[in-house]
Amino acid sequence: MLFPTLDFLLFFLVMAAALAALDGRFAAKKAVLVAASYFFYAQWDWRFCFLLAGSTAISYIAGLLIGASHNPARRRVVLSIGIALHLIILGTFKYLDFLVLSANQLAHMLGLEHELPFFEVLLPVGISFFTFHGISYITDVYRGDVAMCRQPLDMALYMSFFPQLVAGPIVRAAYFLPQLARPSGEPIPVVAALMLIVGGMVKKVIIANYLATGLVDPVFAAPDNYGAPDLLLATYGYAVQIYCDFSAYTDIAIAVAALCGFRFPRNFNQPYRAQRLREFWQRWHISLSTWLRDYLYKPLGGNRYGRLNTYRNLMITMLLGGIWHGAAWKFVMWGALHGGGLAFERMSQPWLGQRPVSLVGRVVSWLIVFHFVCFAWIFFRAEDFTVASVFIRRLASGWNEPMQQAQPAMVALIAIGIAGQFLPPGSFERVGLALARVPYWGLGAATGIILAAINALGPEGIAPFIYFRF
Repeated sequence: MLFPTLDFLLFFLVMAAALAALDGRFAAKKAVLVAASYFFYAQWDWRFCFLLAGSTAISYIAGLLIGASHNPARRRVVLSIGIALHLIILGTFKYLDFLVLSANQLAHMLGLEHELPFFEVLLPVGISFFTFHGISYITDVYRGDVAMCRQPLDMALYMSFFPQLVAGPIVRAAYFLPQLARPSGEPIPVVAALMLIVGGMVKKVIIANYLATGLVDPVFAAPDNYGAPDLLLATYGYAVQIYCDFSAYTDIAIAVAALCGFRFPRNFNQPYRAQRLREFWQRWHISLSTWLRDYLYKPLGGNRYGRLNTYRNLMITMLLGGIWHGAAWKFVMWGALHGGGLAFERMSQPWLGQRPVSLVGRVVSWLIVFHFVCFAWIFFRAEDFTVASVFIRRLASGWNEPMQQAQPAMVALIAIGIAGQFLPPGSFERVGLALARVPYWGLGAATGIILAAINALGPEGIAPFIYFRF
């Protein structure tokens, strides 16, 4: 069930009516949301609801055992077992066949004829996201950052809440569980939610989908058929596509959660305006980058034990962040590029400084960071290393060939996507304040008309969100 569909609209309206009918009965509302979330997840494959329930049970029991114990050794054992169980589930479903393939390739290189059989395990949608939720919860209970959750219903809702279930953002237990303790007294931000939904639909249905079908998919499918100008345009196109696609999902998720009475943290903050690679990661998929920082980089030692250890920790963190995105060596390469870039940037900080001061310095820094990120996206988007190598080789040598894909619409969409990164801070809030004077019936009618227009302007069909596969 995809957000930009009539099926989801009907699902949400039925669920919202049920919540409205239960006004004042918070526990019953949470039970409805859990049931709705499992129904939402079952639309992909009902069998994986048992996997989600199992992951929830592991987190809940581990949290109770850690929270109830005052023995440090016992708490560490329970934490280790809980994390190990989550990683075993994730590894089995996401990485088992990748490990078999890698082992067979190594055996072939060594001249061995025997091959291991593939298990052909179906990848549950969103498994990486609810696994990270479970790991962060039991780790936070162990650290004392959040109290153990005593209510099974609250844990079930934290792990399964449908807006963020399949593609994030990764919401910390310390942020979400207190919202389940008692109803929020704050009014529902209807205007802001509707703005996020409309903006997300524009980014997904029009910008991301048109760039995918009209430029990115055909060029990346056969890069040897195109010259360097087309390949460069497709690289820019994918940078805009993945941003618009993923930020659209999280914007709509934040809005839907708000309409249900819950707050989610911001997940994107104009990442392509970054002038340092570190700044890019402070603006891109913020919930993942902070998760990697707090649960991987810092436990490894962070920057506390000298420069070499800091560079090592950055590389390990980004390598694992890369493999988290998918069971393929191309994601390892993508992570290695970012890890190496972050390490080099930190190494160069004594003479580069934190941020450039002059206008020329800021523009040059932005161009370097933007193009570095775009280059790394080639490995992220390409089908495999072979396609990526062909793409890069043609990008370096095919500048004498005519451009085939420079349709004005594609160039305009790329320009709009990049220009949006430089809107003045607070623009969203100022528009929201202006719209706050409009009555709700007018906002609802206008939103319906705009969404119908977006649906009519978009290409045929709705492509799944890119991050569903992670």
